[in-house]
Amino acid sequence: MSEAFGPEQQRIGNQQREEAITALNDHFAMARLDIGEYQERVNRASGAQSYVELAELFRDLPQPHPPFLAPPSVPFTAVPPPPPGYAPQPTQPYYPPPTGPQPQYAVPPPGMVPPPGMIPPGYGNPAAPYGFDPITGVPLSDKSKIAAGVLQLFLGNLGIGRFYTGHVGIAVAQLLTCGGCGIWSLIDGIIILVNGGTDAQGRKLRD
Repeated sequence: MSEAFGPEQQRIGNQQREEAITALNDHFAMARLDIGEYQERVNRASGAQSYVELAELFRDLPQPHPPFLAPPSVPFTAVPPPPPGYAPQPTQPYYPPPTGPQPQYAVPPPGMVPPPGMIPPGYGNPAAPYGFDPITGVPLSDKSKIAAGVLQLFLGNLGIGRFYTGHVGIAVAQLLTCGGCGIWSLIDGIIILVNGGTDAQGRKLRD
């Protein structure tokens, strides 16, 4: 019998790789990684194909970790039975459902882009004012990955590209270290141009 296919073998995409590289940037800025370790782990993150490969990069590092590397769940503990004579109290009053015809709107599920002319009255997503990526459904940023990558390549020693995307912490770290002697900012700019990335609100940089 073959072994069960666990979540650690599940394949990952560019979003998970970008989250892992962003977390590695934070550790490098806090001097937890030297330049050699940082470059080696960034290269491994860029070529990773499964969750377990990215998890291995953070095995010896404290937080921050990528959001998808959630901590292990707490084992379930049985709740003791209530004492004799205990009666649960209602948490909120009961309100009967409204009567009469109610307007029905077909609101698309999260991540799905409604077709033009089919957005119901009052529907809107303030987290995605610039629309959604047509392939992944991820909200789009007003920032461009090309602009962010070019700024990092040429002005990365000042952290300009990261200031542009709203990652102020990384930008200040690059400013104070002259872009990691130019190496950090160069690698960061190439990664943004190749893989894209997100802005400080987690929205995908536009092409």
